[in-house]
Amino acid sequence: MFSTKMGAAKLLIGVVIGLIVLKVVVGWLTGSMSVIAQAADSLLDLFAAIVTFSAIRIVAKPADAEHPYGHGKAEDIAGVVQGVLIFVAGGLIIYGAIDRIIEGAVVQLVEAGIAVMAVSIVASILLARRLLSVSRATGSVALEANARNITADIYSASAVLVGLAVVRFTGLNVIDSVIAIGVAGYILKLAVDTVRKAMSGLLDEKLPPSQQATIEGILRQHRNEVSGFHTLRTRRAGSQRYADLHLVMAAEISLEEAHRICEEVEAELQNALGEASVTIHAEPCDRACKHCNAVCSTRDTD
Repeated sequence: MFSTKMGAAKLLIGVVIGLIVLKVVVGWLTGSMSVIAQAADSLLDLFAAIVTFSAIRIVAKPADAEHPYGHGKAEDIAGVVQGVLIFVAGGLIIYGAIDRIIEGAVVQLVEAGIAVMAVSIVASILLARRLLSVSRATGSVALEANARNITADIYSASAVLVGLAVVRFTGLNVIDSVIAIGVAGYILKLAVDTVRKAMSGLLDEKLPPSQQATIEGILRQHRNEVSGFHTLRTRRAGSQRYADLHLVMAAEISLEEAHRICEEVEAELQNALGEASVTIHAEPCDRACKHCNAVCSTRDTD
């Protein structure tokens, strides 16, 4: 049920709503800035989850007359929005923590704060693993961004738990705010990483080196049928990959045979890359036999 993009998004929203309720109640009872910061972060997680849910629904729409390349970049836009939200959350946490230090605020009912942080850590670990698993299987940038966000919650909740434990046994209430500031610093770094990942898709950055190597490896497997390839271009839009290239056919090859080879290469690339759209422009042989491995009568007579 939760192995699809939509299912994972629904799971994300449900878990985050539960954590928000717990953290808000306990934060209000204890007066802990770090727990309140966690509640604020989870509230932003909920908004980010709703953005992701909406983006996935948009991406699922087929290409149309106005969007011939589909709606894949909606996921990248969602990733940027999430990154900005994470950054805002980090800034608000730092502001609130400094204010609490100045006021000399006291944390009460520390045990309740420790308990809710333990529950949050376990729930976030399970949720982050599921989101990462689905994002890798589907190539969803939006789900990956949410997984990063939830991962930040794991580290921040762990820091808050340790801080509350210190407050419980030492009575140093300032530790609560200091931990909150440290958590916020990590959140700010995560925000930058999330935005950078999403922007690569919006700016049509080429596919990662590993995927580029996969494409070139498949093309080389057809070296006995084609003379070579050039003008290889790749890009990504959400989970959708795009590749276009010029394929130089061996001499004396028929149009039908050239078409068959192009279809084979396209199918192999699509299978290797997952959600991929491949466009191949076939070109005639340039007679550069010294640099060609293709089998043909012209090469045999040289």
